[in-house]
Amino acid sequence: MFTGLIQRIGTVRRVSRGAGLVLEIAADEPWAKPLEEGESVAVNGACLTVVRCDGSRFTADVLEETESRTGLGDLVPGVKVNLERALRAGDAMGGHIVQGHVDCRGTIAEKVPKGRDFQLRIRCGRVLAAQSVLKGSVTVDGVSLTISALGNDWLGVDLIPTTAAETTLGSKRVGDTVNLEGDIVGKYVAKAAERRGLTEDALSRAGFMA
Repeated sequence: MFTGLIQRIGTVRRVSRGAGLVLEIAADEPWAKPLEEGESVAVNGACLTVVRCDGSRFTADVLEETESRTGLGDLVPGVKVNLERALRAGDAMGGHIVQGHVDCRGTIAEKVPKGRDFQLRIRCGRVLAAQSVLKGSVTVDGVSLTISALGNDWLGVDLIPTTAAETTLGSKRVGDTVNLEGDIVGKYVAKAAERRGLTEDALSRAGFMA
């Protein structure tokens, strides 16, 4: 489990393909406690297992399922990524509950200045948008953010200067893709409602939705 609070920026050192995708990534700054083989690290929000490690550098295998749902397959050497080690018992619980299980890729549609801050409007599809709520949480490339705007197939998140500077989101441009993970609580609520027949179509037919 993770919190969506990025601990390090990393640089992709090597990308290889044989039987599957393998990534070698180095944290730009040393970890306070060295990585260990077998532990979990979220790379742009996707939970990966450390297969080998040497100081701040580690290697991880990427499942086909993970590659199909994320942008990890598009990474090339030199690209920066967001890194977060898994939450341990006793750690401070900031951000929100993040599984590291990316739901889908989103596309940045707008980057709107808001004084010192800015808003990213991200096309995410109807399923994720339906599971989201204003002022709820979403994970964007591993970063825990609050939803500040919401449409049928898009959502907006505001970034303060610190978040922009200490993650890769500050350098994102319109047209770039990002990994998205919806709030697990919203997913359970949506599933429970669906089992009771409370779908969007059913509510619309009953006159509860415009």
